[in-house]
Amino acid sequence: MAAITEDEILKILSRIIDPATGKDVVALGMIGGIQLRDGNVAFTLEIDPSQSEAYEPVRKSCEDAVFAADGVASVTAVMTAHSERHAAAAPAQPSAPASALGKPAGQKPGGSQSAPTAQIPGIRAIVAVASGKGGVGKSTTAVNLAFALKQQGVRVGLLDADVYGPSLPRMTGLSGPPDSKDGKIIEPLVAHGVPCMSIGFLVPDDTPTIWRGPMVMGALEQLLRDVNWGELDLLLVDMPPGTGDAQLTMAQRVPLTGSVIVSTPQDVALSDVRKGINMFKTVKVPVFGIIENMSFYLCPHCGERSEIFGHGGARQTAEELGTDFLGEIPLHISIRETSDAGTPIVIAQPDSEFAKAYFDLAKMVAQKTTEALAVQSAAAPKIVMD
Repeated sequence: MAAITEDEILKILSRIIDPATGKDVVALGMIGGIQLRDGNVAFTLEIDPSQSEAYEPVRKSCEDAVFAADGVASVTAVMTAHSERHAAAAPAQPSAPASALGKPAGQKPGGSQSAPTAQIPGIRAIVAVASGKGGVGKSTTAVNLAFALKQQGVRVGLLDADVYGPSLPRMTGLSGPPDSKDGKIIEPLVAHGVPCMSIGFLVPDDTPTIWRGPMVMGALEQLLRDVNWGELDLLLVDMPPGTGDAQLTMAQRVPLTGSVIVSTPQDVALSDVRKGINMFKTVKVPVFGIIENMSFYLCPHCGERSEIFGHGGARQTAEELGTDFLGEIPLHISIRETSDAGTPIVIAQPDSEFAKAYFDLAKMVAQKTTEALAVQSAAAPKIVMD
């Protein structure tokens, strides 16, 4: 069976009519970001975000039409912020902000409207692993932390939210595409008992993801909400590095229970830690603490310790910012080699001192998560009127 082409997809979608204008969605320029891999199709439907509820039937019609074509294994259509062309064509309509599950969005303190943060069925807690900048070993930390939690009896899943530079396929040894029984709900790939999802499973390794911010967020929401995660105690989200719009929007729209910040000891990284912590404070997400990665170097030959990037900076920063210091992870060739080989060190060398650092960290994250859930579920005080 021949694989479907982009031109064939556009031809199919040209039969779908925009109810606001009476024109087809392709002619209006509403279709973009088409991705194809082994019969798995993904594309965006650009709309006015205030009309997301009204356009849900159109999105579903687009998915169903493409899924019915020969050579299609699954379809994911993501609604994103509208293009200027469609904005000019579409008439204004009254709208009511709604969450991703169709319920009214919550209110931030002070009365400002928050973005949708509906809970994900079956997932008790979601914790972000974040960093103020790239290159600090955030993904290595997230993957080892997930596998360490699993070995400690936690039902854990792992979402790679770095659309532009996904690391999860290489670090877990997994490769896509994932299955979908109905063409809509994605079955996660599983590594060492941990369900995993990444955009890297859906696009070829050498294909760049050239998407705008709203398209990225739409894709991430579907990777989060349209995946059969099963029953999880904890979903770890390997966040994109930095503190830009994509990261802020992700923190706002995902119902995060808490976050951990990964940094190296040097000043240039720690200055970005402050930005990361302030970002999470802005969106009212608890910061569980800071992890100092590459804290020191251990020579694999003589065992001599060298503090290449300095040492103790993350602990000091945590004290200054009034947050917890969660632990130190050394810089060692074994950590790099096992991650590159797809069997992170907590799996490849579980009895090593380096793996122990991740196991200790996992215990602290599990404890912090339990405490955060207890705070969230605490009953509000009753107000008695005489």
